Amino acid sequence: MTNNNLFLPFTKGNIPSAIVTNNTSLTEFFLVSFFATTNNQAVVFTGVFIMYLLAVLGNLMITTAVCLVSQLHTPMYFFLCNLSVEDIVYVSTVLPKLLVTTVTGDISISFTSCIVQMFFFTLCLAVEFFILTSMAYDRYVAICVPLNYILIMNKMVCILLAFSTWFLGGIISLIFTLMVTNLTFCDVQDINHFFCDPQTVIKISCSDTTNIIMFTSIAGVLVGCCPFILIITSYMYIISTILKIQTSGGRSKMFSSCSSHLMIVILFYGTAVSMNMKPKTENSQKLDIILSLLYIAVVPVLNPLVYSLRNREVMKAMEKMFQKIITF
Repeated sequence: MTNNNLFLPFTKGNIPSAIVTNNTSLTEFFLVSFFATTNNQAVVFTGVFIMYLLAVLGNLMITTAVCLVSQLHTPMYFFLCNLSVEDIVYVSTVLPKLLVTTVTGDISISFTSCIVQMFFFTLCLAVEFFILTSMAYDRYVAICVPLNYILIMNKMVCILLAFSTWFLGGIISLIFTLMVTNLTFCDVQDINHFFCDPQTVIKISCSDTTNIIMFTSIAGVLVGCCPFILIITSYMYIISTILKIQTSGGRSKMFSSCSSHLMIVILFYGTAVSMNMKPKTENSQKLDIILSLLYIAVVPVLNPLVYSLRNREVMKAMEKMFQKIITF
């Protein structure tokens, strides 16, 4: 017996109504992006499912390789492992709900699930900024201060940097989500997005959002701008040091050691800047949704590809990992 409701588009008339007057009686939101109303939901489901599968498997392979292969027990790959774990949590926070929506047509999401989704989304966002900064610092020390690399980037320093990254990300995310729970939401709550995007949720609140907007602005500077400045500064020193190397082979070797990280930084910050710096137009929200999907689904897929395809050490480590698994 077939399910005739599978992949049926939802229209405004199909959306159940629920009138709420404040955040205490609010029980759910409705995700009403064009992904929920398109006639090509089977195509959306297939594309999102493939991206989710590739992101999880790719980052899981990187994490497993770093854990099992002793040659990858270095600071750079330790931070890469953290980045891969963060990417798995990142895509798993948003994409499964989108997959369920496209299959069942159920666009509702409970208030609690929305808060949890926002918490992990903001956590992963902050962690990625901090991890990329730690990786940039690692490359700076490796290239600009190579003789003291082992002394500076010792095990305790790496653990402290990773712990600080997750701890600070957790604190910022917790404060933000607690502030959201104190907002008041009126009438039927339609979120014009495919997930509980923090900015979109804040916009539909009928409370005074001055404090939370001020907090997000300050957090944006601390989490986004400051790490970006540190990364740019690190690469200015790195490039300056590389240009001083006499041989072209030496310069090529030094640059290749940080090229993978640089590509990830460009991918991550490029999509982030595109979302925030684009002009506001009538089609701005639809563009926001498309860029968000690229930001959430595509970048985590590309991260392990960039590091595996452009890094011989990772490729060799994966071969050893597969050999261990097969022999086991």
